[in-house]
Amino acid sequence: MGRILAIDFGKKRCGLAVTDPLKIAANPLETVETPQLVNYVTAYCSREEVERIVVGKPTTMQGELSESNRWLLPAIGRLRKFLADKGLTCDIVFSDERFTSVLAHRAMFDGGLRRKARADRATVDRVSAAIILNDYLSSTQP
Repeated sequence: MGRILAIDFGKKRCGLAVTDPLKIAANPLETVETPQLVNYVTAYCSREEVERIVVGKPTTMQGELSESNRWLLPAIGRLRKFLADKGLTCDIVFSDERFTSVLAHRAMFDGGLRRKARADRATVDRVSAAIILNDYLSSTQP
C-alpha cells in the first residue's frame, strides 16, 4: 500500500503533506522552494511508495481557474515527466484548495501555536497541504 502525497503549490514555495501507509491520517511533511519541487518529490517517491499525488488546484470564489495556474500547470507537467523518466508510476490528481490558508491559520491558532510560528509562511504551507490531503481523504472515503 502506498502513501498519498499532497502539494500546496506556490509561486515561491510549496507545502507538502503525506499520509501514513494505511492512508488514515495526513501529516505535514516539508516546505520546499518551488524550483526544487520536482527534484524533492521525485526523490521522495523513489524512497517511499507513493501511489497518488494530490495537488491543490487554485480557483476563484466563482470556481474559475486562478492566475496561479499559470505556474502550477507547467510545474506539474514537469513533475509528471520526471516521475515517468525515473520509472515511477503514481497518479496525479487535483483537489480544490479554496480557503486552505485560512483554515491552516485557524488550525494553528486552535492548536496553540504562538503568533511567531503562525506567521511563518513555510509552516502555513505545510499545514495547508495537510488540509488539502485531509479534504481529499474525506471525499474519497466511503
